[in-house]
Amino acid sequence: MLADDGRVFAGANVENAAYPLGTCAERNAVGRAVSEGARWIKAVAIAGPTDALTWPCGGCRQVLYEFGRDLVVISQGRGGARSQRSIKRLLPDAFGPHDLERPR
Repeated sequence: MLADDGRVFAGANVENAAYPLGTCAERNAVGRAVSEGARWIKAVAIAGPTDALTWPCGGCRQVLYEFGRDLVVISQGRGGARSQRSIKRLLPDAFGPHDLERPR
């Protein structure tokens, strides 16, 4: 994960026997970035264990959007296939912090 200040943060899936308690690599990387002072993410690269491209789950798409409305997601499969998409393409009409602002 690339923050807007140039720092890079890694994340890993943390699996748990109670599936809903596991945490995806993307959200772990955002948590690490934020805990170290980063506030905006420019890009995230995801590598999966198969030849197919791996894209973030819905929950991760939401978190990524909230920390980088112009974020680019790069996915690469084990065999070298690579593609990139904007977070806005992956999460169209996203709900974000701007929706929480109070009208004046």
